[in-house]
Amino acid sequence: MNPLVSIITPCFNAADFIAETILSVQNQYFTNWEWFIVDDFSNDNSVSIIAEFAQNDARIKLLPLKKNAGAAIARNMGIALAKGKYMTFIDADDVWSPNFLAENVARIAKSEGFLCASYEMYDATLNKKLGELIVPEYATYSAILKTNTISCLTAFIDISRLGKEYMPEIKYRQDMGLWLKYLKKINRVEGIAESLAIYRIRKQSLSNNKINLLKHQWAFYRDVENLSFLLSSYYFALWMYYGAKKYWVIKR
Repeated sequence: MNPLVSIITPCFNAADFIAETILSVQNQYFTNWEWFIVDDFSNDNSVSIIAEFAQNDARIKLLPLKKNAGAAIARNMGIALAKGKYMTFIDADDVWSPNFLAENVARIAKSEGFLCASYEMYDATLNKKLGELIVPEYATYSAILKTNTISCLTAFIDISRLGKEYMPEIKYRQDMGLWLKYLKKINRVEGIAESLAIYRIRKQSLSNNKINLLKHQWAFYRDVENLSFLLSSYYFALWMYYGAKKYWVIKR
């Protein structure tokens, strides 16, 4: 019998995209999954769209929050409820290739229990390809501190082996915080070179306040990972370098 995969999605005002995301999961070749979609108090019609799909697919569990709490709390609610052997995430505006789950289930036994895959980047309409992120063959704790190559739409974790960990309840980098918790338990995350997902880049994603993001990155090193000033400075400099390279690829 195929193992159960738990999928977790936070949703906030994703009415324009959530149906496409849901269809990409329903179209997976691997079908033994449960899906917790945690709506973070959306004020559009996201909930009604999700509810319609959930009514016709018992694998989809809609969990509406009574107030806006943020992506970390929403994802942690899904993690707490996950019953699967494996755990994975997809955001409410992203898309999986039909073989995403099947590929990960087939490969994870040969790893230390943590996989991530490459992915393509498209514009909001999915009409224009903006780039492709090919993940390294493997990445360690130190490597992720330099540049986070693990995306929330392709991380795949064997929680039967590694246990459940939760995201730090911070506004930015909560996913990176979770990956690092697992990489303190194991030597490395294995990368799948094949692109198995599409990351949708919306205009607001490109126009974020970069200074604000840098402040949060510095605070992450110091306050979440508790790194020394010297180590934080080292990783922060590398983060800016790799971040500039990635942004250049998207803008090319």
